Amino acid sequence: MAQLELGQVVMTQGVAALIETDIAFAQHVLRSMQRYTKHDWGELDEEDIHMNNSALGPDVDRILAAYEMEGHPEYRLWILTERDRSVTTLLFPSEY
Repeated sequence: MAQLELGQVVMTQGVAALIETDIAFAQHVLRSMQRYTKHDWGELDEEDIHMNNSALGPDVDRILAAYEMEGHPEYRLWILTERDRSVTTLLFPSEY
């Protein structure tokens, strides 16, 4: 499977603030990024997983993954890589 180009990795202020104050969330973010780079798209339905797998490669389509933190549904993390692979953003759904 093609390697996913991430571009510049950035995060929203909400994600950054929680990383600074919650070590368990910071670990969740690291695990989520590891899963993402291995093409494990997290808690998505089969259609979205298929779309992500089809979008691998340069400039095909954006890729979005979602990761739930056990015991903290409010900490659902999205990772979004833009179509041109210039940037990957870590954010909460409420920040989209």
